[in-house]
Amino acid sequence: MSPEHPANYRPETLAVSFGYDPAQALGAVKPPVYLSSTFIYPSAQHAKDIHRAYFDNEGPLVGSGSHIYARLGHPGLDILESRLAAIDGAEAAAAFASGMAAHSSIALAFVRPGDSVLHGRPIYGGVDMLYGAVMPEFGASVETYVDGTDPEGVRAAAAAAMAKGPLALIVAETPANPTAALVDLRLMVAVANEVAERQGRRPLVVVDNTLLGPFAQRPIAHGVDLCLTSLTKYCAGHSDLLAGGISGRLELVQKLRALRTTWGNHCDPFTAWLVVRSLESASVRIERAMLNARAVAGWLREHPKVAGVTYLGFLEEGSRARAVYDRQCTGAGSTFSFHLHGGEAESFRMLDRLRLLKLAVSLGGSETLICHSASTTHYAVPRDLRIAGGITDGTMRLSIGLEHPDDLIADLAQALEAV
Repeated sequence: MSPEHPANYRPETLAVSFGYDPAQALGAVKPPVYLSSTFIYPSAQHAKDIHRAYFDNEGPLVGSGSHIYARLGHPGLDILESRLAAIDGAEAAAAFASGMAAHSSIALAFVRPGDSVLHGRPIYGGVDMLYGAVMPEFGASVETYVDGTDPEGVRAAAAAAMAKGPLALIVAETPANPTAALVDLRLMVAVANEVAERQGRRPLVVVDNTLLGPFAQRPIAHGVDLCLTSLTKYCAGHSDLLAGGISGRLELVQKLRALRTTWGNHCDPFTAWLVVRSLESASVRIERAMLNARAVAGWLREHPKVAGVTYLGFLEEGSRARAVYDRQCTGAGSTFSFHLHGGEAESFRMLDRLRLLKLAVSLGGSETLICHSASTTHYAVPRDLRIAGGITDGTMRLSIGLEHPDDLIADLAQALEAV
């Protein structure tokens, strides 16, 4: 496959072999693991030239693929980043040690003291803490919107953010964690352009694509600036590593890569190799998990002890959210929430009776995971903000895996008898 023409191939094809030439590794059909912390210079002049290329982007070794030290870059990182950028349809990508390392890198790179950030609610608990508690210590402020498909509500929230300081970032997690609430990406881009006219500086639109991943939603195609994915989840898909990726415009990614050298939060060689390996089967795994999820969600929706299910496939025809889903998404995903009639006590009784489903945080693995959002992933989010985002004391998040759906339903059925 020619690395110069990723647009000629679909994402599923790019995930299998893009970014790696077997000639680079003695003809090996799969890339090796480059477990080296440092790389030899063939000469003193080469050493100078490669540092000049890396730090100044000048000289004969620009674009040569030469390496210095694994914290600055390594062959496995090159393969992963080129493949991720191609899959996402972006100019470039940068890989980090975790999804939160990627989120934190964006915040520290593009938000300055006095700036404001706008994000949706609900949002992953770690991101909520990043912008609600950590970044204010650096002089930034935050404003939130509840319905990312409501133009008036989003614009009002953007105005409130600008009243606190120049708006630097518009952060959208779509679908949102854990309720699968959708955000209209075209609306976010339009609002960013409107803000630019008002404040003379355009905020970056950052989209967390973790819950659907690159095979069911491609945010770059909708004009966003940066697409962030927790590679830990569906892209890796085996619950055995931590990694995060950011795709987007080359100038923005280059800044993140340069600062990553100082922060030291890059993706290490073995993890990069594991993600590259896992990306090859990601589309097939995700497709199977989505089929399972539809069956489980449909069964839950009819159960008398379940108050509601937030599965994207159940969005009402003619609604704003359904219009956004039809425009942005090619699948409903396999992570969603359901709400019990009752609260924490009823939820805990059900969870403690499960035999097949695993009680754990995270999502996107081959196994089905379930957790009580209010007491785990969103424990640190104040209760009133959790409720505002649709997370009740009876909300459970399900990440459906690759087991047979009948077995998953049977386990849920016997566990719900405890409620």
